[in-house]
Amino acid sequence: MRLFSCLIILILTTDCFAQTAQRSDTVKPFILGRIETLHSNELKEDRILNIYLPEGYDPKDTVKYPVVYLLDGSADEDFIHVTGLYQFNSFSWIGRVKPSIIVGIANTDRKRDFTFPTNIEKDKKQYPTTGHSDTFIRFLETELQPYITKRFKTDQDRTLIGESLGGLLATEILLRKPALFSKYIIISPSIWWNDGSVLQLQPAFDQPVEVYVGVGKEGLTPGDHPRMMEVDANLLADKIRQVKGGKAKVYFDYLPQEDHATIAHQALYNAIILLGNR
Repeated sequence: MRLFSCLIILILTTDCFAQTAQRSDTVKPFILGRIETLHSNELKEDRILNIYLPEGYDPKDTVKYPVVYLLDGSADEDFIHVTGLYQFNSFSWIGRVKPSIIVGIANTDRKRDFTFPTNIEKDKKQYPTTGHSDTFIRFLETELQPYITKRFKTDQDRTLIGESLGGLLATEILLRKPALFSKYIIISPSIWWNDGSVLQLQPAFDQPVEVYVGVGKEGLTPGDHPRMMEVDANLLADKIRQVKGGKAKVYFDYLPQEDHATIAHQALYNAIILLGNR
């Protein structure tokens, strides 16, 4: 009887393991994109890139794609939800934006990369690595963009997305080197940095550029000389509108139902609708 019982247990156990093995064979990873490492001579470090290629991307055909460069592009930052928004809005039955390559630039030290030097002594002490946006901009222009152009099938449509300090960097690039991108999505930019000195830059738009500036109900900025986020964002939009030549088109979007923590998703959705397939 004991032998019979042992045989029954062995058969049941074997069957259980077989079913478990069979179930595990059906489990596969869900892959959203690819992770590549680019060594930067400018930054003197390796940078992680999270890259999404749209459905149907085929390196053998002749189709070329717009590229969206996403600051704060780590998987635990904005890469996943931004990719989802572009993928959704590129569905053929929606058609708000062309299928696009998304390049998420993962951070190592965003305060270092996204800020220019400040004259505010307290900020220098509190954020000692800041003030090197010039190096990061060279990385974007001379290393990252050529790398993406060489490896993937890209057209001339380049979008830069930046929020908060990333929005400050996007603003600086727009006002200093606007031709680096054809579209700028600037969300809740930290224009307060160095007491708003970025607004003193005098841009010249030699080719068409489209800009979305979105801000929520965000109130006073940090620091001993607080500014109003909403006012600063509006000043930026007005500055762009006033540049002679008519080559820059700006969309200002005030979202009073959102704050600094919640604005990103809704503002980007609105930006895609406004900039879209243009």
